[in-house]
Amino acid sequence: MEDDTTITPFHQPGSVIDPLTEIARDGARQMLAAALKAEAASFVAQFAEERLPDGRQRVVHHGTGPERSIQTGIGPIPVQRQKIRDRSADVPAESKIRFSSRILPKWARRSPSLDALLPVLYLRGVSTGDFQEALSALVGPEAPNLSPGAISRLTGEWQGEHDRWQRRDLSARRYVYVWADGVYLQARMEPQAECMLVMIGATPEGRKELVGFQVGVRESAQSWRELLVDLRSRGLSVPPDAAVGDGALGFWKAMEEVFPSTRHQRCWTHKVSNVLNKVPKSMHPAVKADLREIWQAETRGVAETALDTFTDKYGAKYHKAVICLANDREALLTFYDFPADHWDHLRTSNPVESVFATVRHRTVRTKGALSQKTAKLMVFTLVQAAARKWRRLKGANQLPLVVEGIIFNDGIAKRDADKSRAA
Repeated sequence: MEDDTTITPFHQPGSVIDPLTEIARDGARQMLAAALKAEAASFVAQFAEERLPDGRQRVVHHGTGPERSIQTGIGPIPVQRQKIRDRSADVPAESKIRFSSRILPKWARRSPSLDALLPVLYLRGVSTGDFQEALSALVGPEAPNLSPGAISRLTGEWQGEHDRWQRRDLSARRYVYVWADGVYLQARMEPQAECMLVMIGATPEGRKELVGFQVGVRESAQSWRELLVDLRSRGLSVPPDAAVGDGALGFWKAMEEVFPSTRHQRCWTHKVSNVLNKVPKSMHPAVKADLREIWQAETRGVAETALDTFTDKYGAKYHKAVICLANDREALLTFYDFPADHWDHLRTSNPVESVFATVRHRTVRTKGALSQKTAKLMVFTLVQAAARKWRRLKGANQLPLVVEGIIFNDGIAKRDADKSRAA
């Protein structure tokens, strides 16, 4: 009998009517099940030659585990863990062949992408108590694995990851360039803002990595010294070829003590801002244009000429602005002694600044709702997540030349310049 009722069901609050999402989830479930079966079959095939005394295969597929739900970016997906059995009876338990899925870890309840998303949401201004509501449209009306309690437990995991990262061995690491900066976060009603000392390094392959991360007392020389000495004690014996940072004297003093051979490059973004602070706002467009003529010059000689012109032009009336620029003259032009492809990277410490724009946004939105410990862990987790998307250095093929100690003049390797003159 056909149902000829005239009652129309209403859309329930918190539920999502989206056939496209349901199709995507069903497809993801089938693909995940197939991938798990293929992974298990591949593992069994590795031990196909292992036989028991009676001729039977030692390692066999042993069914599946109970169904459970995994929270993913497209909602909950039901899965069943594949089970593998080692049938040998005369082998100690510790010598048994055991299977552990890389796709679906034994106790996983969330996809790694969601774990990476949570600290980003928190730093974007979403409180832990609001995660379920904020993600209901994405992962469904019920998110049992994203409860406030689960989020709180994640803090312990982040702490463990942070501790392991702080103890990692650096003896096999080499960083051609490093960028350093101190970021201030006001946590709750603490008497003074936390200063997070951050150092990012570029490997000889052109990849950027988080090298150092430590909470310090302002940007003092002692705090930076502790961070640098710790890096050296864990095996970072080869000093970077160049360090990029703002005018914080504490960092440069510590750098000279721990890695005295490292070249200093002052950040032009900070320097332009400092100079503009010493002239009237009405002069900012003209002064900024003249400063651009310096740091965007194609050769050191042109840059020095533009710098002298700036001094003559503004020295009489805006003496403090000229002194601010002249005090770091050499350190501002260090980048000319490195490959031209790297100049955009070396002229600014923005690799650090851009990461922490989100962190500052979070503290403003919540008026400093983070505790000191949570702030440190959240920032560390955010930086680790952001590091996966950091763009490689342009001209990575030039980095081996820098490592070899090849001298560059106005961005060109000396041997290449000699060949050009000979031709």
